[in-house]
Amino acid sequence: MTGRTRDISEEGSKEKMEGCPVGTTYGAGGTPLTYNKYLKVEELKSLQICQSEPAHHDEPLFIIIHQTYELWFKLILHELDLVVEMLKGDRPKRAIFYLRRVVAIMKVLVNQIHILETMEPREFLGFRHNLNPASGFQSSQFREVEFMAGLRNEHMLKHFEDDPVVFEKLTERFNSASLGDLFYDLLEKKGFELPRDKKDDSEDELAAKELKRINELKRIYEDPDKYYELHELAEVLIDVDELIGLWRTHHVTVVERIIGFKRGTGGSEGVGYLRSTLTKRCFPDLWHLRTHLEL
Repeated sequence: MTGRTRDISEEGSKEKMEGCPVGTTYGAGGTPLTYNKYLKVEELKSLQICQSEPAHHDEPLFIIIHQTYELWFKLILHELDLVVEMLKGDRPKRAIFYLRRVVAIMKVLVNQIHILETMEPREFLGFRHNLNPASGFQSSQFREVEFMAGLRNEHMLKHFEDDPVVFEKLTERFNSASLGDLFYDLLEKKGFELPRDKKDDSEDELAAKELKRINELKRIYEDPDKYYELHELAEVLIDVDELIGLWRTHHVTVVERIIGFKRGTGGSEGVGYLRSTLTKRCFPDLWHLRTHLEL
């Protein structure tokens, strides 16, 4: 009896040491699932295909940084899609929760770009010519993030016309309600009056509508205890906006540090174009109202 008990105990210890205290999970084909299989590690490692010949030492760094960005963009879009559902369903608490996750991801994006600063200008020049005409300008997922946040330029869509699937997805994002639209929809359900701008509005009409919206939004900031959830939601939207701006600022600085004022590989104006994006805001009313706040 004692020996039998010892055998079972030893088997249990072995299971725990192998990291499977409950049971074995089987993947496709009936084989036990492993870390590498679950994350497709071998496939992932095979995707860094250098264009330089022989492969330049710093090209894998360049590729991995940008592939990582695309993975983070994918996750941001995944989270923002749920935020959209939460806002439409009048669930601001959950929207705030997932927006804070987006903020955490964006902080990683901002810090990650500094890894590129470890690449010297002459090292990048060693393989930059192999990248033509590819360009970060062509990141469709980043455009999706911009469109969802409210930064919309219809001119951007034409750069993706050669890829029908991507073009359709971007067009859908472009025509869907932005986070700002949904935030205002939520506020209107709670009694706030927020007149929206129209394309044919005169300058006077636009100014009057903006002032009305700011006065309405001030109510939230003048009594944050009364409007606690709405205040938290407004502030996390500002966090998202600020981090998009910080990412742009760091990006343009790194680009200038590495290539100066050369034109972009995709034909863009490079640093000149990037600098022109630095003043754009996703939620301008939330920024402007701060000027109007008083004790």
